[in-house]
Amino acid sequence: MKRRTRIRTISGRARVYLQKDQALELAGGGARGFGRALDRQPDIAPEAAPSRIDWVPDLGARIGSRDWWRGLATCTVLCAATVMLAPGFKPLVGVVPSPLAGAEWEETRAQGIAPLGQGATTGRRMAANDLVAPLANAPERPTLELSATLGQGDAFDRALMRAGVGRNDAEAAAALVAQSVDPKAIPAGTRIALTLGRRPDRTVARPLEQLDFRARFDLALSLTRGAGGLTVNRKPIAIDSTPLRIQGLVGSSLYRSARAAGVPGKAVESFIKAISTRLSIGRDVTAADTFDVIVERERAATGETRIGELLFAGIDQGRRKVQLVRFAPDATNVDTDDESSRGGWFDANGQTERRAVSGMPVTGRITSNYGMRFHPLLGFTRMHKGLDIGAPYGSPIHAMTDGIVAFAGRTGGYGNFVKLVHGGGMASGYGHMSRIAVSSGTRVQQGQVIGYVGSTGMSTGPHLHWEVWKNGAAINPRSVSFASVAQLSGEKLRAFKARVAQLLAIRVGA
Repeated sequence: MKRRTRIRTISGRARVYLQKDQALELAGGGARGFGRALDRQPDIAPEAAPSRIDWVPDLGARIGSRDWWRGLATCTVLCAATVMLAPGFKPLVGVVPSPLAGAEWEETRAQGIAPLGQGATTGRRMAANDLVAPLANAPERPTLELSATLGQGDAFDRALMRAGVGRNDAEAAAALVAQSVDPKAIPAGTRIALTLGRRPDRTVARPLEQLDFRARFDLALSLTRGAGGLTVNRKPIAIDSTPLRIQGLVGSSLYRSARAAGVPGKAVESFIKAISTRLSIGRDVTAADTFDVIVERERAATGETRIGELLFAGIDQGRRKVQLVRFAPDATNVDTDDESSRGGWFDANGQTERRAVSGMPVTGRITSNYGMRFHPLLGFTRMHKGLDIGAPYGSPIHAMTDGIVAFAGRTGGYGNFVKLVHGGGMASGYGHMSRIAVSSGTRVQQGQVIGYVGSTGMSTGPHLHWEVWKNGAAINPRSVSFASVAQLSGEKLRAFKARVAQLLAIRVGA
């Protein structure tokens, strides 16, 4: 009877502890530390077996108790056993290379590095010893490789002397070069490769041993020193002078389309200027038209290419073709009054047309017309033989067309005055200038500045007095067209036709 009562009591205690454990789990309890988690158990009866002892309790709970000290001792023993039983950190021994001997050892030792201060003899060179004598000066190089650049307006010998060539050698080299090419014709920026040799002492310049440069696009020169001194060697370069022909659609912009097709910028500008003398680029040329450009081109055998001037300018509009060719007839016995003798742009029929730059020689407004008028200074009516054009003081005055300066100076009421003689019995005069920009006897071209607006002579303010004469008689300048038409004939026309056929035979992109 007593035995049954005891079992019920223990079961009641177990039920009480079980309820407490469930409450801890529901509240998020249950610590984790060294060993397994500590679950609160009912007190073990004194007669409990040693196998029920917890050797790894949680060292974070019940610090200082008997179970805590037992756990600390267990942890200490385990750590000590781990350290004692560790294998150590000694590296494993791998394959050991066999020792070098013979030539391999000598080669390895020669390439080794060791401090010379400790008396090392390794390396390709021996360490300094008592047999080494110090040098007073470092020895010079046997030869020097230099280069010189020819500047704008520079002399050939001066360019060599700036690079370090002695005066005598520089003058001798310039004299040899002059035998093959004019030194002044060598383009600026030309690079000259030089080789200077050994000199006997430091007080003299090094001798010139060799010199190489490109004297012309089709010629290279080389100077070398031999037993008899410097000698020149000419190296001609083969040149292909076939012009470059490019065609394409005008599109939205003639300039952009031509540049995109590969026409150089300067050639495009010349092309537009030439075509604009026959067509209005903005009004007459359409996007569907085709342009045709031929420019000078030289290709050297060494690979360089040089582009020259525009030779042919063409516009194909389907129903109409404009073909202009740059042609310069033989200038021998040229008549200065003949437009066709001076060359320029000709159409396919050998005809050229020259137009004035603008309607007036200076930009301004007409203040007095040609005809009878009341003179503002003289106080009476008389014939006014020209046009008065009011313009700001110092404005440039341009020649309306090509001519020769017959007079340039001060004369009477005209003040500073310039008279130009043109072909076909035409002449023109420009008065009241502040300054004259040409001199008597010189030739002027269309659009060239011949002077500047002023108020010299009988004048009430800055303006230009412009007169035009036809066979010596004054005429109204506004009734004169300064455009001139010239036609090639005879031998010139036959040479021109041959030139046109030669250009049109060039293949596109060849």
